[in-house]
Amino acid sequence: MQKTDESDHQAALETSPEPSDTTSPPDLPGEDPKPETLIKPEVIAVPEIQADAGSLPETDTIQLQQAEAEAEADAALASDVEEMVDVAVSESTTEAADVAEVAEVELAVGPEAEPAMETPAESEPEIAEPDAGEVADAAEEELADLTEQAVDPVVENAIKVVPTKIPFSTFNLEPALEKGIAELGYEYCTPIQAQSLRYTLRGFDVTGKAQTGTGKTAAFLITIINDLLKNPMQDTRFIGEPRAIVLAPTRELVQQIASDAANLTKYTDLHVVTLVGGEDYQKQLRQVDKRPVDIVVATPGRLIDFLQQDHLYLGLVELLVIDEADRMLDMGFIPQVRTIVSRTPHKDCRQTLLFSATFTPEIIELTSRWAMDPIMIEIQPERVATDNVEQLVYLVTTEDKYKLLYNLIAAEGADRVIVFNNRRDQVRKLADNLYRHGVSCGLLSGEVAQNKRVRTLDEFRDGTIKVLVATDVAGRGLHIDDVTHVINYSLPEEADDYVHRIGRTGRAGSVGTSISFACEEDSFLLPNIEKTLGQKLPCVYPDASLLVEPPPFSRATHFKDESKPARSGGSSRPGQGRSGGGKPRPRR
Repeated sequence: MQKTDESDHQAALETSPEPSDTTSPPDLPGEDPKPETLIKPEVIAVPEIQADAGSLPETDTIQLQQAEAEAEADAALASDVEEMVDVAVSESTTEAADVAEVAEVELAVGPEAEPAMETPAESEPEIAEPDAGEVADAAEEELADLTEQAVDPVVENAIKVVPTKIPFSTFNLEPALEKGIAELGYEYCTPIQAQSLRYTLRGFDVTGKAQTGTGKTAAFLITIINDLLKNPMQDTRFIGEPRAIVLAPTRELVQQIASDAANLTKYTDLHVVTLVGGEDYQKQLRQVDKRPVDIVVATPGRLIDFLQQDHLYLGLVELLVIDEADRMLDMGFIPQVRTIVSRTPHKDCRQTLLFSATFTPEIIELTSRWAMDPIMIEIQPERVATDNVEQLVYLVTTEDKYKLLYNLIAAEGADRVIVFNNRRDQVRKLADNLYRHGVSCGLLSGEVAQNKRVRTLDEFRDGTIKVLVATDVAGRGLHIDDVTHVINYSLPEEADDYVHRIGRTGRAGSVGTSISFACEEDSFLLPNIEKTLGQKLPCVYPDASLLVEPPPFSRATHFKDESKPARSGGSSRPGQGRSGGGKPRPRR
């Protein structure tokens, strides 16, 4: 064993850090250097030294004397170490509890504690007892337990949050935007808003896992609007050069996002343009040409139409939002989204926000390709279904389903009802039968022209029609207040669609009712739905009064098959009637 120099030994003792009981909340990327989440007493292990004359040169008596002197000094130091270890055990337990409290309050994962400093073996040998390393390991295990509870095991850097009340005023938004938020009655952030805004407002890319109805739309719109107001364009603006793009999979969702954007930009001069298929191309083009556009909210197909006709240029896009990326994937829109993304600046020259209801490997791959070191945020509600929705399943035969539906709609309290069915032809037939029985109803499916769909939704919102019969196209992204009942005429094949369907009622603190029909054809879908919900659904047989035969039809057929519209000389097929004949418009 080599001799330890006394001066080096004394210097090591003098420079060893003092024990600390400081505990501080986790910090954000880009902020001041972060303090330790759990600062453990740095205990230098100095074991007892046994002077073995046989291990030293026989002639070196001075070295032996020095070793014996060191042993005596180290024996005294070992006593001090024992006291420090006792303190460390107590403090590490207290500090771990403090970390748990901080993690809950701050809604984030704190950094891992640094490992205890180890002293080179040749300068300071080991001591058997007490073992300060075990204390450090115990503290790290406690911190690891806390971290494991807060971090998604699939996505390592995902932040899983719990609800808390954080006011919008915390973020020091632009005054015009704050005024719009206040007018909408928003005071506190939802969890997805609180966690994403703290990063997105500072320019970080974010990938969020959140279901519809969690407030993610306002989260990315506030980010876009605040950034555009805070950083106005100094150079000359040109027509058709948007600064922000929002992509969504369905026309209804695009319309909803655009409506929210219009409300939030009410007191600004920002120009928002909506581009969806199935509506007048020329009308949308006039909105683009009206003045320089700031925000484009679009479905992928219609946006590509404008790009191919050189009516839009995406080379100056500063913020790109891809909403419901999982739905984009399911509907086969990813190739179109790739084309659009390729027209925008490189990912390190733009801010990219992506939102999805799931973090599948495909979604993770897409976000790593399109975003720059994104912050992964996961909003995991404690319950999949809201407690404000009363759920009930009627066990009924296929022949009795329509009787049951008619009597439920005619019952008192069913003031605003959405009826879901799986297929377009079934929805059309169901809506037509209700209409012929005198029920004021509307039809919402992919085969209905966009202008009619918008009008139907407006009539349903203002109470002109009582019943909306729809496919799952209406199950996502629509915010319709005061829906009293959701009726699943047929059970959805995907459990997630059931969750989205019943989410149309019981919103904004109101109480709603979800009624599902389970017949011999689809009752096998119930177990998977119950597994997703994490609860058993009450299944009952309907009372005889609910199976009374409806009265005869009182009106003629109203809803006709629109899937194959008749062609005439003035075709209005999507994609026709565009100006320019494919030639670029002159830039202004």
